[in-house]
Amino acid sequence: MSPRRLAWIMGAGRAALGLAIVVAPREVTGGWLGRENVEHPIVARLAMMLGGRDLGLGLASLQTLDDPIAGPRVLAACALVDSIDTVATLLARRSMPRAGVLAATIVGGASAAGCLYCSRSLRLTTAG
Repeated sequence: MSPRRLAWIMGAGRAALGLAIVVAPREVTGGWLGRENVEHPIVARLAMMLGGRDLGLGLASLQTLDDPIAGPRVLAACALVDSIDTVATLLARRSMPRAGVLAATIVGGASAAGCLYCSRSLRLTTAG
């Protein structure tokens, strides 16, 4: 699979997940954050903010995919936020369901690595 295709799939997936979280934050994040945690209004609203961030980043990555400067930078930003999400999940692991921590760590880490790979590959492809 080409780095461009992978970046498109990841951007579309990020946008779709972000939209789902904005529309139904408790339902979408309950397995990750814990059902009892997302019942607190502030947790649901913070999840909604996270969804809005991912919706925006996903749309930005799709829109800038063919831009040789902005595209790799947006993907690098996605890698940064995914890395921070992964670390934050690990720091909060005692207050979260074990399966949610495991899934979020795997998905967040893989997404960070994939975005970094795509960012670097697309930068090198357009530089030459």
